[in-house]
Amino acid sequence: MTLIRQQDVIQSVADALQYISYYHPLDYIQAVHRAYEREESPAAKDAMAQILTNSRMCAEGKRPICQDTGIVAIFVYVGMDVQWEADMGVEEMINEGVRQAYTHPDNVLRASIVSDPAGARINTKDNTPANIHYKIVPGDKVEFKLAAKGGGSENKSKLVMLNPSDSIVDWVLKTVPTMGGGWCPPGMLGIGIGGTAEKATVMAKEVLMDHVDIDELRERGPQNTIEELRLELMEKVNNLGIGAQGIGGLTTVVDVKIKEFPTHAASKPVAMIPNCAATRHINFTLDGSGPAELNPPKLEDWPQVTWKAAPNAKRVNLQTVTREDVADWNPGDTLLLSGKMLTGRDAAHKRLIDLYQKGEPLPEGVDLKDKFIYYVGPVDPVRDEVVGPAGPTTATRMDKFTDALLEHSGLMGMIGKAERGPAGIDAIKKHKSVYLMAVGGAAYLVSKAIRKSRVVAFEDLGMEAIHEFEVEDMPVTVAVDMHGTSVHQTGPAEWFKKINKAEPIEVQ
Repeated sequence: MTLIRQQDVIQSVADALQYISYYHPLDYIQAVHRAYEREESPAAKDAMAQILTNSRMCAEGKRPICQDTGIVAIFVYVGMDVQWEADMGVEEMINEGVRQAYTHPDNVLRASIVSDPAGARINTKDNTPANIHYKIVPGDKVEFKLAAKGGGSENKSKLVMLNPSDSIVDWVLKTVPTMGGGWCPPGMLGIGIGGTAEKATVMAKEVLMDHVDIDELRERGPQNTIEELRLELMEKVNNLGIGAQGIGGLTTVVDVKIKEFPTHAASKPVAMIPNCAATRHINFTLDGSGPAELNPPKLEDWPQVTWKAAPNAKRVNLQTVTREDVADWNPGDTLLLSGKMLTGRDAAHKRLIDLYQKGEPLPEGVDLKDKFIYYVGPVDPVRDEVVGPAGPTTATRMDKFTDALLEHSGLMGMIGKAERGPAGIDAIKKHKSVYLMAVGGAAYLVSKAIRKSRVVAFEDLGMEAIHEFEVEDMPVTVAVDMHGTSVHQTGPAEWFKKINKAEPIEVQ
């Protein structure tokens, strides 16, 4: 019998979550580097350069890869010959580890979990509880597979109950374009096939913990149906031309992972869950000898890629820019922003719209006329930082507020990640506004452009409070211009044609 001690579980979970907050899995980051070297789209290559540079900066500075430090998912494989020295249950031990990790003073991680999800949605302040899955297995050890999953990619999870004769490939190729760029590709697709609806979904999440090995598989050749399917989907998904950040290019996924389970003769459940550019996971085992030893990777193993602004990037002074200036911006243009901007996410937008509808004044310091708003919920600063990692959140969630906000505020532009939906684009066109895209998965790099930060409103919302940022040369791309032309539509369509020599099929 192996004795597993309570403190070893708590310490190992806390250490692992800190570790993956700033260390990418090397297999993933090296796969992105290979994609970067192959990439022919300048915009996609620039996005991957930011992701690779950000990754190395985080490994060196031990700060989060992404401002969204994730919802914790843990798979626990408990050996049948294990005994516990503990006065907590395993779930309590794990959640205490999560609590300690997310409140660590040297590397504070953003608390994103809310309780009462159908009602008040109150932040739990320490990112608990974790989502925990257990298996009882032979042996005298306890194995953990642990991940911190970003909300942008998690929100793109898909589940379908196909007929037995339906094509999985057809469904995936039809579904991936509907996911847009909000899951921050290049990443991985985890696919669960079989079992029941919930079994397929859990398998899709679990298989994302595996190593990137598609190049090795391609080299040796497939040995079963699942490996054949992985290779087919890898090629065909990349041929869609969606590309890094959804703006068009050669690489959308760096691997496709599949796990299967027997299912009912009348059923074919298929779940698909993407991993984003902030892929964060680790495996460790407790054998009774103490906490898990997590050896840091060698920094020299990181790709030697350093992002630099393109020579044709336009410098923009946010204090003096006019709508006439904005009218000259074209989709795909690279801008370097300097000056003051406000921040705001879902909760702040809702409060602002409520104030407008009630005819009440906005909080002091919140003047949006001819200004830019950045969709971000930053990590708290540590040491001498002005602000912690501060990458963009998914812009489509703000679409429902956009028309009213532009109408009442006179806002000139918005900054976020991924595409805008039809309602957002229509509002941008109607009000002659503009939408700019920052790279998801480059949060620490972006934060280095922020020179000053202060909370100006709704402090009770925590990371969703409205901040005023003063930035210098913050890199962004024009994603939707004043005429409503979206690079997330034109870019993938252009690259689909280049790759396939054919017109893309319109997504319904």
